This record gives sequence, structure tokens and C-alpha cells, in this order.
Amino acid sequence: MILLEKGRYAARLAETEADIAAAQALRHRAFFGREGVDADAFDAICRHVLVEDEGRLVCCYRVLPLAHGAEIGRSYSAQFYDLKALEAFDRPMIEMGRFCIDPDVRDPDVLRVAWGAMTRIVDEGGHGMLFGCSSFQGTDPTPYAETFGLLAGRHVAPKRWRPGRRARQVVSLGKALIPARIANATRAMPPLLRTYLRMGGWVSDHAVIDKAMGTLHVFTGVEVDRVPGGRKRSLRAIAG
Repeated sequence: MILLEKGRYAARLAETEADIAAAQALRHRAFFGREGVDADAFDAICRHVLVEDEGRLVCCYRVLPLAHGAEIGRSYSAQFYDLKALEAFDRPMIEMGRFCIDPDVRDPDVLRVAWGAMTRIVDEGGHGMLFGCSSFQGTDPTPYAETFGLLAGRHVAPKRWRPGRRARQVVSLGKALIPARIANATRAMPPLLRTYLRMGGWVSDHAVIDKAMGTLHVFTGVEVDRVPGGRKRSLRAIAG
């Protein structure tokens, strides 16, 4: 099923086992820097979105639609965060996970098409919240001190939705800090997280140390109704 076509790029839902295998191979190369297969039990219950450049896979992610917050325990994120507060969310939700772009691809239009397709999925499903884990490379928080301080100062989740701690190895975002060079702190964020924050998104007050993936990640959420009007119009223009 084609979700979106823009110029040379097309986003579609995976339809075959071969489609999913291609996504798993791209994920492994993007996350671990070598050939292999990145797969887990969640692949079987998710829908997989593929962004292709004239047939060549350049980006992928998976989505898990939930009828309401009471189902959030089924999500990938629930392995790492106490999401009890979000059980009270009474509208459909959707988790985005395993987002990656081919390491050899630098065209920003790939990210735009990926988010345009996600916008279409969210709108057509009537989802009120989009959430997932945003990952920083490496398991040492030291290089991200300014970035974590900026997140703590401006972007921590409201108390009514704030995730608690569940993983064994976590690191606090630390004290709220508005660094002198905000651009540098923002640049150190993964592109996925920057996009969430531009939509008015928020993060957990701590990061999880994920040694299996070799990353630090923060829970990230955005309430669709609270996305700024200009940003909504931009995403929907891409989504068509």
C-alpha cells in the first residue's frame, strides 16, 4: 500500500516477508554499522513503513497502533519505562519505533517523506498521541551533558503523563540547563527527537542505558492536538 509519493521517493507499508527482511537488514546496518539482521518479537505485531528511492530502501520504521492508553503495556517502550500514567489517555495512540535512515543517504527529503507518511497514518487512525524512544549513540552520557540539561529545562513531560523508571540502568537528565550555545546542544540530538520537539513533544526525565543497542534513549511523546498550527500545516502539506 502506497502511503505517499514525493518526487523520486515513495513511502509504503510492507506487504511481504521479504519487505520486512529488507527493513531488518537496513536497521542492523544503521544501528550496528555492519551487515546483519535486527529483529525482535515486536516485528510480528507492528506495521512496517518503507521509504524507497526508486525501489531502493533508504528509510524504515515500524508502528504499533493502540486503541487507548490502557493498552500501552503492549508497547516496546513499556519494557524500559513505567508508563502507568499514560494508561489514563483515553484516545487512540501509536508507537513509532526502529526509525532509521540508510547511513549513506544524506538527502533531508527522506526524513520529510517519512514524517509525511507518519502524518497520514496518524490522521487516518485518529490517533491522539504519538510516542516512542529516541536514541543517542553510545552509552556514555558525558558528551550529552548540555543536551540533557536543555531537555531537562525545556522539554520534560507534564506530570500527568510523565514516565517513571523501570529499567535497571538509567541516568537522570540532570539539572535544568539552558546552555549558551543552544544550537550545539540541539545539534547533538538525534534527528527524530528534534522533529518530535518541533511538534511540541516532550521527554522522560531520565535516559535508559541500552547496552544491547549501544545507545542511550529517552521516552518521547507528542499530543497531536498540541502540535503548533504551522507545524501541522507543514506536515499535512507533505502528506498531501
